[in-house]
Amino acid sequence: MVEPPQGPSRPQYDDEISLVDLATTFLRRRRVFYVIFVMVSLVGVAYALFAPEKYEYVTLMKLAEKANGKYVEEPANIIAELDSLWVPDLQATYHAENSRNLPFKLTASNPKDTGLIRIVSEASPPLAELIEKNHRKLIERLSSEQEQALSRLRKSLEKQIASLDSTIKMLEEGENTGDAIASAVEKQLALESDLQSLSPFEALVVSRQSGENAGTSRSLIVVLSIMLGLMAGVFIAFLAEFIGLVRNQLAGE
Repeated sequence: MVEPPQGPSRPQYDDEISLVDLATTFLRRRRVFYVIFVMVSLVGVAYALFAPEKYEYVTLMKLAEKANGKYVEEPANIIAELDSLWVPDLQATYHAENSRNLPFKLTASNPKDTGLIRIVSEASPPLAELIEKNHRKLIERLSSEQEQALSRLRKSLEKQIASLDSTIKMLEEGENTGDAIASAVEKQLALESDLQSLSPFEALVVSRQSGENAGTSRSLIVVLSIMLGLMAGVFIAFLAEFIGLVRNQLAGE
């Protein structure tokens, strides 16, 4: 009787780990898993319950504006000054007076296609007064710079208008100067319109607190702590089994 051909046998290895072995090891160390899982989860829940809420505090400023929707100073230049000069100055001053860093950040931005400057700080309510104080310092500094720039532009326009006025009077004394007078008057009117259209710097909102908590959601913290507890529990359970096996082998030797 001919025996049916047998397929290639599956090689066996002494160090091969099966799912049954893993399950057995886990069940043997399940108490370690339970302890770690419960501890990590409870720590996460406690943190979620007692962690201080954080809010955004927003200051909004409108830059001085001239004719045709242009600005006395470009918003990008203002943001660069805030980021590289004014905010670092505030932080250095606070550190010098209190021997510690400012406990919140000051972030400046320019909403697209606007002449608005937005300053945002994120912190808990006890810091609201300190945030407002520092936001107002930035407002005062920017307001002073904008007033100076606006004053220079206003004086320049007034000087050009006065010069054209003198030119017009001189042309009126001559002959065949009708076209030149008309052109000068047109320029003068345009400059007067530019002068009238100047709009000053304005602080629209000062350190306004957001309505919703800007920090990490409490429910998200709880979910993450449970996931971390599961992973840490499984890892430490197998680590405890490994340590136990090493101890037994050393004791046998």
